[in-house]
Amino acid sequence: MVITDTHTHLYSEQFNEDRDIVIKRAIDTGVSRFFIPAIDSSYFESMLSLEKAYPENMFLLMGLHPTHVTKNVQEELAFVKSWLDKRPFYGVGEIGIDLYWDNSFLKEQQDAFKLQIEWAKEKKLPIVIHCRDAFNEVFEVLEETKGDNLFGIFHCFTGNLEQAEKAISYNMKLGIGGVVTFKNGKIDQFLNSIPLKYIVLETDAPYLAPTPYRGKRNESSYIVNVLNKVSKIYNLTPEEVAHITTQNSKTVFGI
Repeated sequence: MVITDTHTHLYSEQFNEDRDIVIKRAIDTGVSRFFIPAIDSSYFESMLSLEKAYPENMFLLMGLHPTHVTKNVQEELAFVKSWLDKRPFYGVGEIGIDLYWDNSFLKEQQDAFKLQIEWAKEKKLPIVIHCRDAFNEVFEVLEETKGDNLFGIFHCFTGNLEQAEKAISYNMKLGIGGVVTFKNGKIDQFLNSIPLKYIVLETDAPYLAPTPYRGKRNESSYIVNVLNKVSKIYNLTPEEVAHITTQNSKTVFGI
């Protein structure tokens, strides 16, 4: 059984003490494909080290995370563009809009989101969207930039059925992670209304650990808990869901 974690921050400082153990645990569980989204330039060397250590398993993305859009946004965007032009990546992400922590840089977040979407289109790459307390703002940008050459993943989807269908209409898969296992997560109540061909699995490790690890550090091996929950929702075996969602990830990332 091949399981794909489409979103994991294995370079995070939270793994500094046991990173190789965490990765081995995930691989032993069946997770052989890890997609690594960027945050900002300060993490890039760690991302490269991860790829060098596990060249068959780690697939890097490049982008500027919306919560890291601050006064130095132009320098960070220049860094993203320089690397997108320098070497191959598997997507542009994670990018988007986050109004949960701070809305003082909303305009800059919107501009950075649009610009990175344009770069993704130029490179024929998928985007990986971060959206928190900002569905309307994200959909506004997607409406403006939509087209056959815009596609990707709506990471950590936590919206309702209407928002799920809207995201899919913009050629997005839905990234389903630990929230689907939460008692108050709500997405488990309608997810089976969405065809499984639009679903990919993720952890967002070290964040958003699934039940029964909620509140603790997340890791990629815990994607099995997400897989099992999604399997119950769709009344399929874990093997079937792992296969279909891995194929979906191949459709998005091209590998």
